[in-house]
Amino acid sequence: MSQFASYLPALMVLLLPLAAWSGWIIARRGSERSSGVRVNELSSSYFRGLNYLLNEQPDKAIEVFLKLAEFNRDTVETHLALGNLFRRRGEVDRAIRVHQHLIARTNLSSEEKTVALLELGEDYMRAGLLDRAEALFIDLVAMEAQVPSALRHLIGIFQHERDWSKAIAHAHRLEEISDESQGALIAQFHCELAEQMRARGELDEAREQISHAFFSEARCVRASILLGQIERAEGRLEPAMNAFEDVADYDVDFVQEILSPLLDCYARAQQMQRAEKFLLGVMDKHQGISPVLALTRLYATTRSEPEAIQFLAGQLRQRPSVRGLVELIQASMGKSSGEARENYLILSDVTRKLLEGQALYRCTSCGFGAKAHHWQCPTCKNWNTIRPIHGVVGE
Repeated sequence: MSQFASYLPALMVLLLPLAAWSGWIIARRGSERSSGVRVNELSSSYFRGLNYLLNEQPDKAIEVFLKLAEFNRDTVETHLALGNLFRRRGEVDRAIRVHQHLIARTNLSSEEKTVALLELGEDYMRAGLLDRAEALFIDLVAMEAQVPSALRHLIGIFQHERDWSKAIAHAHRLEEISDESQGALIAQFHCELAEQMRARGELDEAREQISHAFFSEARCVRASILLGQIERAEGRLEPAMNAFEDVADYDVDFVQEILSPLLDCYARAQQMQRAEKFLLGVMDKHQGISPVLALTRLYATTRSEPEAIQFLAGQLRQRPSVRGLVELIQASMGKSSGEARENYLILSDVTRKLLEGQALYRCTSCGFGAKAHHWQCPTCKNWNTIRPIHGVVGE
């Protein structure tokens, strides 16, 4: 049932022109009695195909509609719908042939031809023929036809090829001709370039790309994290701490991504009071366990271990967490011995097994789960949609 539902919209699009055309043919029966037999055959074929469709026999329905399309070669919408349906079903070769045949017609209007070219480009993308798809979409943009759709596809191709400069240029073009802001997307592309330059040791160039990212999206979390990492690597602790602290202001869900380097900066700068103030502030607006664990470790060094354990136990009553329980068991086990220690070891093993294989992040767009954070979802390819999972076994 789910597979049938996935291509039902395309079949519905297919049926509309066929229904209109069949109705027109049937309406003319009175004035064209000589063709009555053929009309009846066409009407019967149409309703037979519809019956196959409603009985979830799409393969038989497609064969019937193919014959109808061959009979009425002027029905452009029918061929477009068939090609789209073939592509959805994974029959990309058939989709390409349908659209190529359609484009070869001499009686197509310019609008119909550009739609067919766009569909053929999507066929090529589905088939992995990105060079052919790119050439088609570039031609459409040059013709000023189907430009927004062509630009979106080009941006997708350049992302796949990791050609971030071209992706940026085409995203700017799309933003100019449409009312859709591309700022957040462009910021991610600049961050990708900054990552590459940072890996090559080109830190000034990386900073320039980060500046472009902030220009595109003023509160860009990723750009702030990158800036903090670069400043920390160069020993510029104050700018690094400022950049990491900005992350909590921009999106508190990403605090766990910066806690380790930020706490290192606090320690190196000997600003542990600032660290405590920051963590307490985050805990006021964030229900995750990461800042609690960080503050527990801080109290263990700046106060005492019993105070740290008491603080953690109190927090776990308010925000239950398996990760927090693991930390509490480890802290308590250090002062135990004999049977009590054995019991703690059993509890530690059980709680760790509860966390094994658990996804810590989830894409809000497609539901993809991961143990590590990704800025772009590996499944649906959307940017900045992967978030920490909150709950007892998550953040």
